[in-house]
Amino acid sequence: MTVRIVTDSTCDLPPDLVDRLKIYVLPVYIHIGNRDYLDGVDISRDEFYANLPDYETQPTTAVPSPAKFHAVYDALADEGATEVLSIHISESLSAVVNVARTAAAETASVPVTVFDSGQLSLGTGFLVQTAAELALQGRSVAEILPILDGQINRTYVAAGLDTLQYLRRSGRMNAAISTIGDLIQLKPILKMYNGKSGAERVRTRRKVIARLAEMIKSHSPLERIAFLHSGALESVQALQDEVRQFLPDCEIWLEMINPVLGAHIGPGVVGFACVSNE
Repeated sequence: MTVRIVTDSTCDLPPDLVDRLKIYVLPVYIHIGNRDYLDGVDISRDEFYANLPDYETQPTTAVPSPAKFHAVYDALADEGATEVLSIHISESLSAVVNVARTAAAETASVPVTVFDSGQLSLGTGFLVQTAAELALQGRSVAEILPILDGQINRTYVAAGLDTLQYLRRSGRMNAAISTIGDLIQLKPILKMYNGKSGAERVRTRRKVIARLAEMIKSHSPLERIAFLHSGALESVQALQDEVRQFLPDCEIWLEMINPVLGAHIGPGVVGFACVSNE
């Protein structure tokens, strides 16, 4: 039995781990001006965030077609896969899961199970990592799914925004409210847990770091954690230093948030994804 894992580029997993665990990552489209880019293929994250403030129009995103997913599933079957587990960003945030389900229903070459992570960024990525590690151990999809369900209940993601400008541009926030927020230095902290999003508001960047640190401490002890940012390396390192005594004894990633999310939340974001212990 050979189970292969498919995900999308919003998972934010490091490329070396993707290669080592034989994960197939399908890139999401980013539309800038009159050009389409494949996330992580045609445009780097450093390049995207460096240029984001100067783009004349708000970047938008698009999900790959069912035909793209179908082609991936067929290709993995040709490589010897006996099952495919396709894990994606929460359907409350994106249409990726629904497109994958359409493609899976049309795939005859291999059984495909589509799994809604209920998460984003490395909240999804940690689930993909777990699934891929179990697949390499010879586990079936039926054996992997209950483990992922348990991990979802222990997975938390939070990120503090530096500006409300990009939420306003993307249509995710009323312009008047976001302008008032900018004037009073309002810094929203967006949260994601088990398919449900939430938000808190603090007044300053310093308070963002302090509140994120409190969240990490509340989720401790930790099995895994990664720190996330969108061109805010110094701030994310400050957050890591703040919670160093609570970090698990494993590799800690500092990853740049994918442009698909970055188009909505903008540069200067700092956050984390973590999995609490059993």
